[in-house]
Amino acid sequence: MGRRSFLAGAAALGLARAARAASPMGTMHGPVQPSWSSLVANYRYPDWFRDAKLGMWSHWGPQSVPAQGDWYGRFLYMQGQPMYEHHLKTYGHPSVAGMKDIQNLWTADKWEPDALMARYQKAGAKYFMALACHHDNLDCYDSRYHAWNSLRVGPKKDIVGIWEQAARKAGMKFGVSNHAAHAWHWYQPAYGYDPTGPKKGERYDAFRLRKADGKGQWWEGLDPQELYTGGHAVLPDGIDTIEAMDKWHDANNGQWIETGPKDDPAYVTRWLLRQTDLVAKYKPDMVYMDDHELPFGPVGLEAAADYYNRSIGWHGQIDVVLTGKQLKPYARFGMVQDVERGFTDRLWDEPWQTDTCIGDWFYNTARQQDKSYKSAEEVIQRLADVVSKNGNLLLSIPQPGDGSIDSETEKVLDGMAGWVTHGGEAIFGSRPWRVYGEGPTQLIAGMQNEEKAKPFTAQDIRFTTNKGALYALFLGRAQGSTTIRSLARGRVGGTISQVTVLGGGPVAFRQDGAGLHLTMPHGVHFVPVVRIDGHGLV
Repeated sequence: MGRRSFLAGAAALGLARAARAASPMGTMHGPVQPSWSSLVANYRYPDWFRDAKLGMWSHWGPQSVPAQGDWYGRFLYMQGQPMYEHHLKTYGHPSVAGMKDIQNLWTADKWEPDALMARYQKAGAKYFMALACHHDNLDCYDSRYHAWNSLRVGPKKDIVGIWEQAARKAGMKFGVSNHAAHAWHWYQPAYGYDPTGPKKGERYDAFRLRKADGKGQWWEGLDPQELYTGGHAVLPDGIDTIEAMDKWHDANNGQWIETGPKDDPAYVTRWLLRQTDLVAKYKPDMVYMDDHELPFGPVGLEAAADYYNRSIGWHGQIDVVLTGKQLKPYARFGMVQDVERGFTDRLWDEPWQTDTCIGDWFYNTARQQDKSYKSAEEVIQRLADVVSKNGNLLLSIPQPGDGSIDSETEKVLDGMAGWVTHGGEAIFGSRPWRVYGEGPTQLIAGMQNEEKAKPFTAQDIRFTTNKGALYALFLGRAQGSTTIRSLARGRVGGTISQVTVLGGGPVAFRQDGAGLHLTMPHGVHFVPVVRIDGHGLV
């Protein structure tokens, strides 16, 4: 061992020892302090994340049971919403049957984690993420600090732990997502009532029930107030129209709030205990925070420092990914920025991630019936665009409450797997080129704007580099005479010796001041890729 290697090893050992001491709150002490300056100074983007490019996400929990899509646990308590009507007809009035009861109907009885992991891996995924806790406040794991968890309610299984075993067995990196910071304001409609109709004014289950009311019930021993978080912004008496109710909720608990409830500081303390417990138990390679930057100000920073210090203890260095959204300049480079269901219009200096789903975040049976999932072609287009801009794609695959996937989802995964067999070398382990690409389709940077994006064309091209080769990915089905303007003689240095269609063979080409002119074969696969070999190109 050379002196440099010895010193590096000794430094890593010292960091690991420094990261072993835990505070009374369960947070791990170490070189990383709970401040943005310390996070930025200590963080380095892991090579595994930069190489991976594609992850799969099981955004799966009890809200998948009704098969009605996203935010069921909030909208079932809002009269006039389609999910309220579905709940009334299917499960009963929310004054009696609420989200607590939906959680207990989560069976996972057709869940085959190893088989699903194999499918995701075949479709190109290099890392996998499990939903640990959504806004519905059920911990989908063996939770030490929260009794409402999947070992006591619903499937009676450690969902996160089983997913972790399947991912590790497959050789994939493993992540968890935590959305619980928002449960306290998200759940407030559960303390409301119907403003009209035969049950007008009758308060819903969250308002009425306490732990003692569970005697003889399936939830005996559990406190509904711990699940529903307590009444922090309760609909006042006397509202008698749906419009007035909606307006009140929008103004009082309908915003995205990153602070804790002012009347219950213990909620934030419990969140931190649950987060550090989650990280300590499953040693995730990635933690996804559904927050703008980090939740709860300094407490979120404590959670971040804890995670980084634990990583030093596990690996001798920070080798994990923590994501947040809408990072301000002071937070940039201290964690990985996530762009939910959105785009960027530029090549980023640092690695980043976008997360999206082929359908709704939680399973919606209408997506299968009307065949409205994103197609495999749309997913690969998105992957190519993101990777060319130094990003990763985290793709959610919806599962119904039983844990299976439907036939339309299988078609998407099969299509991705088919593309990866020939196009994967342009993606996995790649790095961006000098420019991300070219083409007429202009993307609007920001989150939650997928539906506004125009379809890509054959003139929309994205570039990557890998092992000395340059790749051009055509987001439309380019065939026949095609020109890559970014590779015009005089605009790019070096010489081109060969152009090859991945999964095909060499193609005729000619380079001049207008671009690199190719003759693409007809009948090509979606998102065709050409490998461009030569000297001085990358």
